[in-house]
Amino acid sequence: MIFSKKLISWYLQNKRSMPWRETKNPYHIWLSEIILQQTRVAQGLPYYMSFTTTFPTVFDLANASEEEVLKLWQGLGYYSRARNLHATAKYVANDLKGIFPATYKDLLQLKGVGDYTASAIASICYNEAVPVVDGNVYRVLSRYFGIDTPINSTKGISEFKKLAITLMDHDEPAEYNQAIMEFGALQCKPKSPYCIVCPLQDSCEALKKGNVPSLPVKLKKLKVKKRYFNYLVFSSSDQETILQQRVGNGIWKGLYEFPLIEGEVVGVDEIVLNDIFQKIVNTKEYEIIPYKEELIVHKLSHQHLYTKFYIVKLNDSLNGSEDQKKVNFKDIHSYPVPILLSNFIEAFFKKDLV
Repeated sequence: MIFSKKLISWYLQNKRSMPWRETKNPYHIWLSEIILQQTRVAQGLPYYMSFTTTFPTVFDLANASEEEVLKLWQGLGYYSRARNLHATAKYVANDLKGIFPATYKDLLQLKGVGDYTASAIASICYNEAVPVVDGNVYRVLSRYFGIDTPINSTKGISEFKKLAITLMDHDEPAEYNQAIMEFGALQCKPKSPYCIVCPLQDSCEALKKGNVPSLPVKLKKLKVKKRYFNYLVFSSSDQETILQQRVGNGIWKGLYEFPLIEGEVVGVDEIVLNDIFQKIVNTKEYEIIPYKEELIVHKLSHQHLYTKFYIVKLNDSLNGSEDQKKVNFKDIHSYPVPILLSNFIEAFFKKDLV
């Protein structure tokens, strides 16, 4: 039995039940693929259910505000995916009358849709014979064929794509693409793969040579940057705090956060003298208390954030500005924030702050 047919046979017996596998609706398939990029299925499934419930059609998603989309996305990270999702929904709804492109080539024109996502949608929804190549596929192919070319190199990306094209099952493209991804997720796992009961064990090069654990090969990541975030959590006498929206092209664009002082060494004296504090506080009656003495380390792909929250309690009201919102405690949960701040808000704003 050829490679693709073995995988499809395995898939039909072992596949997990997923809601996006019960439909050919391109809107639902697109949603699932965008959500599951860089996200485990167990984490992504609740988000998929929330999006399809809140926004049943691409028109519903297009008509939502960006804040609504970011709030529903909260916790998934890589927030540019959510902004691209929203932009594409508006384009499909308004320019394409709600009809998704029906070919791999045309799907690539959508914002946020790359080679992998376009291949998945084209094969699953329209039965086009274009192969998907994701982390699971890289792992299966590198082990089975014994390829040690780094998968995150220009040469590796090209080499594995060409190989995937030659292996594509033209009779059952949707089943094959889903089969090889599922095989990598469940059978040919990163650690402790089930080689002893693998249907490909008799012809797997890595198994023959005993180097399954060392494949696939990846080039080392870029050096991780350290940043130090000091958040000022204002608590006024009238139960208000301050939030501001992040702008620019850095992390968390469009999300909200507390007023931020970035710098490694920040103490109470530095906070009081800072312009941010001076513009918001109009009283001499205040108390500044570190929420926790130890730093909270939040790890992103290319940077680690060493974070501290300072509670600033006032016996007066707060001064606001154009880029800062005075927010009542009871409303703070409605704003889209990074998961780092969401965890803090969930813990802290359940307490009586006055």
